[in-house]
Amino acid sequence: MGNNKKMVNSITARDVDFAKWYTDLCLKAELMDYSDSKGFIIYRPYGYALWEGIMKYLDGELKDTGHENVYMPLLIPESLFQKEKEHVEGFAPETAMVTTTGKEDLAERLIIRPTSEVLFCTHYSKVINSYRDLPKLYNQWCSVVRWEKTTRPFLRGKEFLWQEGHTAHSNEQEARAETLGILEMYRKLGSDLLAMPFVTGRKTEREKFAGAIETYSIEALMHDGQALQSGTTHYFGQGFAKAFDIRYADINNRMSYVYQTSWGVSTRLIGAVIMVHGDDEGLVLPPYLAPTQIVIIPIQGQNEDVVRATTDLKKRLLDKGFRVKLDDSNRSPGWKFSEHEMKGIPVRIEVGPRDVSQGKAVIVRRHDRNKTMIDLDQIDRAMAGILKDIHDAMYEKARAHVEANTYEAKTYDEFKELIKKGGYVQMSISGDEAEEQIKKDTTATARIIPFDQKMITETCPVTGEKAKQTVWFARAY
Repeated sequence: MGNNKKMVNSITARDVDFAKWYTDLCLKAELMDYSDSKGFIIYRPYGYALWEGIMKYLDGELKDTGHENVYMPLLIPESLFQKEKEHVEGFAPETAMVTTTGKEDLAERLIIRPTSEVLFCTHYSKVINSYRDLPKLYNQWCSVVRWEKTTRPFLRGKEFLWQEGHTAHSNEQEARAETLGILEMYRKLGSDLLAMPFVTGRKTEREKFAGAIETYSIEALMHDGQALQSGTTHYFGQGFAKAFDIRYADINNRMSYVYQTSWGVSTRLIGAVIMVHGDDEGLVLPPYLAPTQIVIIPIQGQNEDVVRATTDLKKRLLDKGFRVKLDDSNRSPGWKFSEHEMKGIPVRIEVGPRDVSQGKAVIVRRHDRNKTMIDLDQIDRAMAGILKDIHDAMYEKARAHVEANTYEAKTYDEFKELIKKGGYVQMSISGDEAEEQIKKDTTATARIIPFDQKMITETCPVTGEKAKQTVWFARAY
C-alpha cells in the first residue's frame, strides 16, 4: 500500500492551495500536458474523452432541435473583422494575426478566429434571400484563439475547444425563444450529465457580450467559493444583420433584416467538473460523463476462479452498455485503488477468491467511498440504479454547496464581509455605478440578474439611490 500513499500525497490538498491542487490534478490524472507553445495545452486522451462526452450529449440535443453542424474557416480578413465596430472593441486586445507566409508579407492581415460572428454573418448575407430560407440554425465545433496573458488548463488558454451556435430568424419572438431555449439546454447539460447545478440569468449591461442586446449565462460555483461562467447565450437583435446586410424578402415580398442569436460552451466545463466534484484523492467524475464508469480489480489476479469471474463480469457489464475496464495488470491492488481514485472512476468492483466462493463482490463508490457487498450475478442488473444514485448524490451535494454559500446583503458593509467568505452575494443595486464601485472595492463581479426578481432593499446600499434590480455577485475565474 506504500505506492497508494505516495500517489495521493503527490496532490496538494484542496484547502491548502486550491490553485495548486487544480493544476496538480490536471497533470496527475493525465487530463492534459503543457505544450512547447506557452499558453497552449495538449489534451491527453483522458481529458479529451471528457470533452467527447460533453460533445456527444450536446450534439444530440442540438440535432434533436433542428440544428445543423457546419464548419467555418480558421482565418478572418482584418477588414471583415472591423465591420462590426462594437464587436471589434470587445475582442481587439486579444486577437492573434497571421501577417506573413514566411517568405512574403500578406497583402491583408488575417485574424485567427477568436469567435466566428463575422464569418457566419457574411455567409448568411449570401445564402438568406427569402423567408423560406429561415430559420438558419447552425452550430460549429472548433477551436478559437485568444491571446490571454495568464492561462490555466481548461479555464483560460490561448486556444480552447468549444461549440458556437449562430442562428438567424425572421422575427424577434423566435430569436428570443432560441436564446432562452439554448440556455435551458445548457442548464440541463449541467443537471443531466455533469451533476452540476447551474445558476442562470441575464448578464448586466457591463458584463454582456460585445455586440449583443442581451447576454444570458450559466454560472457554476466551485469548491473554493469562486464562480465560473460556464456558458453563454446572446440575443443580437438586428445589429449584426444591419452591419452585414443580412436581409430577406418576407411573404409579402418586403425586404426585412433577420434577427440573430449566438451561444456557446467550451472546454471550460472540464475545469468546472474538476473543481466542483474533485477531492484530495483526485477527480470525482459524474457517472454519465466518466469515460470509464466501472473498474473491476481482481484480488489475487492469478487465481483461476477470480480470472473467470472477473472476465465474465466485464462481459456482462459491457453487454448492458456500461463503460467498463478490467484492470488485470500486475500492479498491487493498493496501487490500482489509488490510480483509479485519482482518475475519478465512479465505481470500483473488487473480486477476490473468498468473494468468488461466496458468489459476492465488493462495490466501492468513488464519490463517498461507500463499500457494499453485492451478489456477483446481480451486479449487471443493479448497475444502472447504482450509477443513477451516484449521479443524484453528486448533484445534490453540489446543489447544497450552492445553497449554503448564497447570501443576501442589505448593507454595503455586510456585502463586503460576505463576499470574503466566497459564494454568491445577492444585493439590490441602482445600476452601473454601483456595479463598478463593487468591482473596484472587492474584485467581485456581477454574475447574473436572476429571472425571478426579489428586491432585498428599496435603496441601493452602494449609491443610496433607488434600487432597480437584484444582482448575484461573486469573485470569479
